[in-house]
Amino acid sequence: MTQTTNSASNDDLFVASGSASVQRCASCHVTIAELDAAPACPTCGGLLEIIHAPPTDAHGQLLRGDLLKSQFATNCCARPLGSPSGVWRFQSLVMPNAGLSIVSHPEGNTPLLTRMAIDKFAGVVGLQIKHEGHNPTGSFKDRGMTAGVTQAVRIGASAVACASTGNTSAALASYAAHAGIPGLVFVPAGQIALGKLAQTLGYGARTLMVRGDFDACLRLVQDASRELGIYLLNSINPWRVEGQKTIVLELLQQMGWDVPDFLVLPAGNLGNTAAFGKALREALALGLIDRAPRLVAVQAAGAAPFAKGFADHFAHRYTVTADTIATAIRIGDPASWDRAVRAIRETNGMVLSCTDDEILDAKIAIDAAGVGCEPASAASVAGVKKLVASGTIQPHHRVVAVLTGHVLKDPGILVDVHQRADFAKANRPIEIDNDVRAVAKILAGAARA
Repeated sequence: MTQTTNSASNDDLFVASGSASVQRCASCHVTIAELDAAPACPTCGGLLEIIHAPPTDAHGQLLRGDLLKSQFATNCCARPLGSPSGVWRFQSLVMPNAGLSIVSHPEGNTPLLTRMAIDKFAGVVGLQIKHEGHNPTGSFKDRGMTAGVTQAVRIGASAVACASTGNTSAALASYAAHAGIPGLVFVPAGQIALGKLAQTLGYGARTLMVRGDFDACLRLVQDASRELGIYLLNSINPWRVEGQKTIVLELLQQMGWDVPDFLVLPAGNLGNTAAFGKALREALALGLIDRAPRLVAVQAAGAAPFAKGFADHFAHRYTVTADTIATAIRIGDPASWDRAVRAIRETNGMVLSCTDDEILDAKIAIDAAGVGCEPASAASVAGVKKLVASGTIQPHHRVVAVLTGHVLKDPGILVDVHQRADFAKANRPIEIDNDVRAVAKILAGAARA
């Protein structure tokens, strides 16, 4: 097992007990008020992060370790004092002063699954799958968006906006509609899966199809935020990170706070990698866990600048022209690079890439196990298989892989793959005569297989 300790002091992680949360620049450490709508540091343009006071009980007594675990358990689910949201049960670590502004579907409460067929494919006995596709709009983005839109309500935002490869736009559209705030989404023209775009349109957000890739969309929405005062809700928004870090808090709670050895996740814009690192950093400082799992960020080979950076010990920041079937991680210039580097370094983590074929093989295995996911999600399981083959993951290791999106997020690829004549694993529809003997013949063939 890998023991990792947090190099940051508690002074770096928390403001003074009883103080309001602040937004702090990760680069120059300037702080601004928690209700400031600035999308980035007003001094240097760096990314902001949220710093809270350590959690306390109703009497101002600091909570840590077992006392904090007990509070989270009390907050859970349908109990009289609990929250039905898997994000807001952790409110003291997400947005302590949200008050009555909370905009919740609810979200979270996603399952930890095990399937023998996936174990066999990946080569890991007892591989646990944290399936974020069970969120309301079908992806983990709902966790960040409940926090981001709640913050928009708190500051009185006139509109919210994001650039998206699909999942973020669906989540923003849903939560903006819930809050009654106009939503704008910027998507790369011709590069969005039908299921994702349909959600965005259905929930009523104005969809702007930009002639360019995701990175061009992100630059445009950032310019619009600065010049037009729209509240930006991409993963660079620090409140999004606060919501997304509850993926880790929830899975640790589901595991009885017994830390796995490896936590493997898909990586695109690196917001989740940053969020996971922050969650583990705070969990260590608060005595919820005594060690951190090794974080493993998995990119698609055609969109792997972070993996390239890891290979040279992050001596350089790379960008690429992204090209992969895994549309949710088809990002060539990740916005949360520096925050993600910190997460990988602090957990003795790793970054690797998998080819589209490897991702597709993993997706087919996950789908065939009755679990299902969109292509980008399958990168985590493809990464696990690769680490098993290299000997990095050993038989005794306990591993959790995160699936970030539902299988119906990208139905087009299912149809394409399973009707390909050259694909051995294709589950092609079979045309038969209107005769029960034809059915019997198919059943006999299935039994032999």
